[in-house]
Amino acid sequence: MKKPALIAALALAIVAPALTPAAAHAAPNEEAIIFETRTGETVEAYSGTLRVPVNRADPSSGMTELAYVRFPATTQSPGNPIVYLSGGPGGSGIGTAKGPRFPLFMAMRQHGDVIAFDQRGTGQSEQPARCTSSVTIGEMELISDADHAARYRQAVRECAAFWSEQGVDLRGFTTAESAQDLSDLRKHLGAEKVSLWSISYGSHLALAALAAIPDELDRVIMAATEGLDQTVKLPVRTLGYFERLQAAVDTQPEAARLYPDIVGLMERVHAKLDAEPMTVTVPTRDRGRYDILLQRHHLQQFAGGMISDPQFAAVMLMMYRQLDEGDPTLVTFVLQRFWTPNQPISFSAMSLAMDRASGITPARLEAFEQQAASSPIGEYMNFPMPQITGELEDVDLGAGFRDGPFGDTPVLMLTGTLDGRTYPEGHAEATGGLSNVQQIIVENAGHNLFMTSPQVGEAMHTFMRGEEAQSDRIVTEAPDFATLPDMGG
Repeated sequence: MKKPALIAALALAIVAPALTPAAAHAAPNEEAIIFETRTGETVEAYSGTLRVPVNRADPSSGMTELAYVRFPATTQSPGNPIVYLSGGPGGSGIGTAKGPRFPLFMAMRQHGDVIAFDQRGTGQSEQPARCTSSVTIGEMELISDADHAARYRQAVRECAAFWSEQGVDLRGFTTAESAQDLSDLRKHLGAEKVSLWSISYGSHLALAALAAIPDELDRVIMAATEGLDQTVKLPVRTLGYFERLQAAVDTQPEAARLYPDIVGLMERVHAKLDAEPMTVTVPTRDRGRYDILLQRHHLQQFAGGMISDPQFAAVMLMMYRQLDEGDPTLVTFVLQRFWTPNQPISFSAMSLAMDRASGITPARLEAFEQQAASSPIGEYMNFPMPQITGELEDVDLGAGFRDGPFGDTPVLMLTGTLDGRTYPEGHAEATGGLSNVQQIIVENAGHNLFMTSPQVGEAMHTFMRGEEAQSDRIVTEAPDFATLPDMGG
């Protein structure tokens, strides 16, 4: 795993020394705060809110409150505010600023005020109550992919009814509405334009803003780019990721010996579980235990998350190798950390509706269904999408939303070669209609690439200054795929 103290020191070293913060120009509803990170670092900042319509097409839907934290610029002549857009959907910008990327938030202040923004329905912004359905999948229940998907569709219908009874207009939880929120935030901040700094689903929102409000945007940084018709990833592209992962493993002699055929290993384990699911006994923190009937769909869901970054992919590889040998040690650890037994299916309104609203075109859905068997992750890369596509049809943004964007706004796109959640080919397609894109390939980096190398921060600063990148490639070191990384705790 990364060494946070070293990364923080390298990122802070990018900032020009002894800069005096610019005079704070408070927007309405702002108050001075001492912002504290999860590691105890503090900085003076401003906490603010603004109110926006829930559904701009329906005035009766009411208003909702959005929250942000503003870190003032550390220069006497700041540029436009820089708005951080978190991933998910459902991630908190304010929460992100409290974590390992805090040094980069501080470093970006040399260009302008930095806004850690909680998108509608996330973090400290107003959000509907989470829905817990009555639908369950028992830990020892043998279930097919089709029945698994049907349970989730049933839970979606229950939750849609729950939110309707609560007076929640799910049509307000779309990326199109969030793009208009950025326009309202710009006005609230008193800025002529804003720049966007985004990752993953945040880049999806940034692309929607490039389509909807291009004249209000100065510059846009995107990492792990997700296009407007890429909420559901194509399985053939996921298979391409595994080819890149295999190539990285093959450069390490011991890892290459252990994992000569990653896809073959995964398919072999899946076939074994399809033929005979494995009962795994999982200890709990209260010194109890429970049994779970481990099936292929469990592993595919776990792997779909673990391939996000190479250090987690190393864990996944060892988990599969152990299971191939009949050893459940590592999968038991994963279940301890990430699985809660006896829980009904539940949803966040924002996360569910945003993905469903962005949706999928019929042609892409057909391609997904044709390709699903080609990927070790199968149908589970973005589960429960596209399985719930037939539900919540009134929130769907339609084909027009998924086309584009187009224009000449300056864009910096950062692409990790070992990103298992979004893919280089998809990044190029997502920005195909934009004429002013600088793409930097970050070798051996994954989905969360901002803190992988000081050169990433340097490239961002170069871009924000309006200068050309010194190189279109940054090389980082891959983890040792033959050993288990330190996962903490």
